[in-house]
Amino acid sequence: MATQPPVQTITSGADKAKLGGAALLLIGAVAAFYALDKQDLWLRVAAMIAVMAAALALFFSSDLGRQLIGFGRESVREVKKVVWPTRKEAIQMTGYVVAFVFVMALFMFLADKTLEWVLYDLILGWKR
Repeated sequence: MATQPPVQTITSGADKAKLGGAALLLIGAVAAFYALDKQDLWLRVAAMIAVMAAALALFFSSDLGRQLIGFGRESVREVKKVVWPTRKEAIQMTGYVVAFVFVMALFMFLADKTLEWVLYDLILGWKR
């Protein structure tokens, strides 16, 4: 029997407060954008970006944010291990795919026209 994966929970009260504060700052960024509707657009956008940056900083200071950063670093490390195809291999594989799609399209067209001829001309006797 397979075991269930553990559920991610926020355990500390400080982390809950940080995530709640980040959410409130994010809502505040949108509210600031609309509250400054009489100001120039660049000022409204600058205020929104500043408050969003504060929300991101607060989020990344929480445990969940640090785990997200760790996941990103680990993902980059794994991508560096990938052996990418050479240009020649990539062009060859692309050619194979294009040829296969062309052959399948031709097969589907011929199968469709054959079934159309069998059904409409031979069985039903409809002439066009």
